[in-house]
Amino acid sequence: MADIEKNIDDESEEGRFLTLTDDSGEDISFEVIDEFPYNGKNYVVLIPFEDLEDEVVILEAIYAENPEDNEYISVEDEALVKEVFEEFKNRNADEYDFD
Repeated sequence: MADIEKNIDDESEEGRFLTLTDDSGEDISFEVIDEFPYNGKNYVVLIPFEDLEDEVVILEAIYAENPEDNEYISVEDEALVKEVFEEFKNRNADEYDFD
């Protein structure tokens, strides 16, 4: 997914969800399963809401004073994506089965 232009942040009793609009104007809904700082930047780990596969999306998060102005940017560096995913796995080893 390329840079994301718009976001809507929603919370419900079941969890936290984001609906992001990609470069082609398509809205995609995600469940936020973790967010954390790593090496001086913030990252969010998302699962596509309607996708049944076991893949996650990792985006850099730039937080604004007003949550509606938060930005979420694709991480293009594959090595960095792997590092952030390893940090996610370490943080959530008791919560998810990564085997």
